Amino acid sequence: MSDASGHHSLNMRAGLASVSVALILVVAKIWAFGATGALSVAASLADSGLDLMMAIGGLIAIYYAARPPDEDHRFGHTSAEDLAALGQSAFILVSAAIIAVSGVRRLLAPEPAVMAQEGRGVVVMVFSIVLTIALVLWQQRVARTTGSKVVAADRLHYVGDLIPNIGAIIALGASAFFGVTSIDAVVALGAAALIAVGALRLGKRAWDALMDRSAPAEVVAEIEAMTDQTEGVHAFHDLKTRMAGSKPFIHIHIELDGDQSLREAHAISAQLKSDILAAYPNADVIIHKDVAGEAD
Repeated sequence: MSDASGHHSLNMRAGLASVSVALILVVAKIWAFGATGALSVAASLADSGLDLMMAIGGLIAIYYAARPPDEDHRFGHTSAEDLAALGQSAFILVSAAIIAVSGVRRLLAPEPAVMAQEGRGVVVMVFSIVLTIALVLWQQRVARTTGSKVVAADRLHYVGDLIPNIGAIIALGASAFFGVTSIDAVVALGAAALIAVGALRLGKRAWDALMDRSAPAEVVAEIEAMTDQTEGVHAFHDLKTRMAGSKPFIHIHIELDGDQSLREAHAISAQLKSDILAAYPNADVIIHKDVAGEAD
């Protein structure tokens, strides 16, 4: 199995796991909200509902992004990952706004909120935390291996879910043991703020990729170092990079001895390309060869 197909398989499995976990949590939290009436649980439920929609969208994006180049998309379909991530960030912001408005309304309400059966809610929240941690650890491994923005975005959102879940437990405990229900709304507002910050960061990364922003500085530096260390390369110029989803596009001009044979020049270029692909298996690499001292 090639690195590309292996990465696609990992991303698909991570996407399926995300959909499965989100569906389980939505069902569990619907029951918990019905039993407790806690806004903090409702906030967590809304978040999980959006998780489910985004996980399904992300899974479709992963599948579509892996399609090979065709007549209409010569550079492939990997930008679908960035479009999906941008859509995810918009949904997350909407989720945060709904939760924040609900929290403010509950704080300003003349009568305190009534909650019940807090113990059942705590059980569901603990279950949610355990399942979410397991998924986040798996997604972290996949994202590091494949570089998928969709998997990384999904992981970010699930990490953000942990704090609202913990907050919901605190709010339910305060209601059960001390009769204090206002903490529920405060937790919901804190969760909304954290969700919004994560959404803005995610949206910026996706936007940068869609606007053809250069690859991260450390990637560019590593390519420069590889080129400098390649035997036969006298110099290089016009290194250009961009990211489309998890796929780096790398264009570079190298300067070679003009008196050597074409076969020798090709071997030097092939060695550099092999080194780059060893570090970034999913990359699209184009190397242009110039005569040293006569580069355009």
